[in-house]
Amino acid sequence: MSFTTNTSGPMSEINVTPLVDVMLVLLIIFMITAPVLAHKIQVDLPQPNPNQTPPTNPLDPIHLKIDQSGALYWNDTPVDELGLKAQLAVIAQQTNQPEIQIAAADGVAYQHVAVVLADAKSYNLVKIGFTENF
Repeated sequence: MSFTTNTSGPMSEINVTPLVDVMLVLLIIFMITAPVLAHKIQVDLPQPNPNQTPPTNPLDPIHLKIDQSGALYWNDTPVDELGLKAQLAVIAQQTNQPEIQIAAADGVAYQHVAVVLADAKSYNLVKIGFTENF
């Protein structure tokens, strides 16, 4: 029984030499770049002042809620935009201003929140926070 080999047909073996070359190049690249990526950066963080004492009686925060329609609630009391500005003016005149915690509903338009923030900025209020409790 004799077998004849036809060498003119398509080659059915995989040439792995180019694959090994590519893998070695990738290995070298990762070996060079890995230490560079792990380099630590020195950051100077501000340190607390040990001589400063926290206030003994902090003021209760003011809860300002904005519902989906844009209606405002000042400590669960409905208020319009003019009433809000009047309340903000009263707070702005105090020496120790309480924090205003704004809670906006999920579907409220950003315009309503932006108006409240602009009003607070116009009275130079700086203690403003956001909460999720609506």
